[in-house]
Amino acid sequence: MCGIVGVISQQPVNQLLYDALLLLQHRGQDAAGIVTGSGSKLYMHKARGMVRDVFRTRNMRSLPGNYGIGQVRYPTAGNAESEEEAQPFYVNAPFGLVLAHNGNLINAVALKRELFTVDHRHINTESDTEVLINVLAHELERRTHGLPLSVADIFAAVRAVHQRLRGSYAVVALIAGHGLLAFRDPYGIRPLCFGTSADGEETMVASESVALEGAGYKFERDIAPGEAIFIDLQGRLQSEQCTTAQQLNPCIFEYVYLARPDSVLDGVSVYRARLRMGETLAQRVISVLPPSEIDVVIPIPESSRPSAMQLAHKLGRPYREGFVKNRYVGRTFIMPGQAVRKKSVRQKLNAIGQEFSGRNVLLVDDSIVRGTTSREIVQMAREAGARKVYLASAAPPVRYPNIYGIDMPTASELVAHNRNIEEIRQIIGADVLIYQDLDAMKRVIREINPAIAEFEASCFDGCYIAGTLPKDEGRNRAADYVEPNTGRLSLQGAEEQGQAT
Repeated sequence: MCGIVGVISQQPVNQLLYDALLLLQHRGQDAAGIVTGSGSKLYMHKARGMVRDVFRTRNMRSLPGNYGIGQVRYPTAGNAESEEEAQPFYVNAPFGLVLAHNGNLINAVALKRELFTVDHRHINTESDTEVLINVLAHELERRTHGLPLSVADIFAAVRAVHQRLRGSYAVVALIAGHGLLAFRDPYGIRPLCFGTSADGEETMVASESVALEGAGYKFERDIAPGEAIFIDLQGRLQSEQCTTAQQLNPCIFEYVYLARPDSVLDGVSVYRARLRMGETLAQRVISVLPPSEIDVVIPIPESSRPSAMQLAHKLGRPYREGFVKNRYVGRTFIMPGQAVRKKSVRQKLNAIGQEFSGRNVLLVDDSIVRGTTSREIVQMAREAGARKVYLASAAPPVRYPNIYGIDMPTASELVAHNRNIEEIRQIIGADVLIYQDLDAMKRVIREINPAIAEFEASCFDGCYIAGTLPKDEGRNRAADYVEPNTGRLSLQGAEEQGQAT
C-alpha cells in the first residue's frame, strides 16, 4: 500500500503535490518523494519520513515546474531501511523517465534477471519499482529508436508492460518534456483515479478521490483496469485500453481498512461500504450472541467507526467512544516489527474507564491481522473494568499472506493462519470472538457497484487472481509456494514452476 499522485498544471505544482500527499499520508508513512518538471528538466527530493518532515521550505523551493508526481511509501518489497528505495525512481534513457507506483510485482525476481541478461539494464536496489521503471523504459526505447515520441508509442509500450508484469500496480510516470502517464494493472487491484480543475485545463491523478477533492479538482472517473492515460504539457488528455483481458477486481481490503472513508474507489463509497459491513456483521453477532448480553458497543479507532455505529443501530444497543486516540502515533498495522506494534498500542490508545466499568462490552475492529493490537486492546478493556469483553471484526479472518502490496507477507505472523475461531479467541483473550462473513461482505459492496466482477480477497480466501501456476479453478493459491518452516512466500519457486496467468 502506497499513495501516488501526479499533476499537469499551468501553475507551479510543488504545493499541490505536497497537499495531495498529506491527504494520502495514511497510505504510507515510511518515506515520501516529489519530482517536478519544468520544460525538459526534472527536479527531485525524497527521503524517509512523513511528508511534513521530508519537505521543508528549502526543499519546496528546489522543486519548480508545472508538472510532477509524488509518492508516500509503505514498503512491501525491498529494503524498508534504505533511503535509496524511496520513490519516485529516475532513469535518464529514453527521454528522462520518473515513476512511482503502488502495488507489488510478484515476478520481480524473474524480471530483474531478464532485464540484466536480455534488456541489458542494471537494477541497483531491491525495489520492484526500479524493476518496473526499467521495463517501461526498455519498452519505450524499443518503439522509438531515437525518433520523436508519439502517444501511440507510449500506449504500445504500456501494452508490452502489461504482458511482462504480474501482480498489482497503479503507476504514475513523468516523461521529461512530454507529459504525465498513468496506468493500472489489468485486474484493477490497486486504486487510481483522475480529476480536472474547474476550467478543465489541469489534470490530477491520485490513488484516492479525496486527494483530488482536497486540491480543488473535480473527480472525473477511475482509471479502468488495463487502461493508460497520457496528459501532455498543454493539458490534453488521451486514453487507451492497453489489454484485452481486463476485469475489475479491486482489493477488498481497501474498503475494510486501507482507504480513507471519504474516498470513493471504483464507484464505491468507502464510508457506505463500511456501513454495510456493519449491517452484515450485526447479523453474525445476533447468530452468536444475544444483543441483551451487550451493554455497549465501542469501536477501536479509526477505521471501524462506521461499521460499529451501524452494528449498534441494528442491534439496538448504545454506541459509545471508549478509546481516545493519540493522532501523533502512526497506524500500528503498517509499523515494522511485533515489538514496535505492541508498544505503540498503549501509546496510541487510552481507555475511558467509565465506559467499561462493570459492563459487557462489544469491541468492534476493522480487521484482525497479527492479533497483537487486538490482544492489547482486550486487556486494556479488562483493566478499565469491563465485566466481559466481546470482540467483533468487520472483516473475515485474515488467514493467508497478501502478495499484492499489503504488509502480510508471512503466514506464521497471521493469528488466524491454521487456527479455528476458538483458538484465535483464546490467544486474543476475548470472551467471545465474532468475524464477518466473506460472501456477505462481497455481496453488500458489490451491490453498491454491480460493475465489480469480483474482489481481490486473497488474504481471506487464499485465491490469487494475478498469481502464478499451478491453477486452481482459474485462480492460484499462494499456499502452494509457502516455504517450509518459515511460512514466507517463495516467489522465485513459483516463477520456476510456470509463467503467470
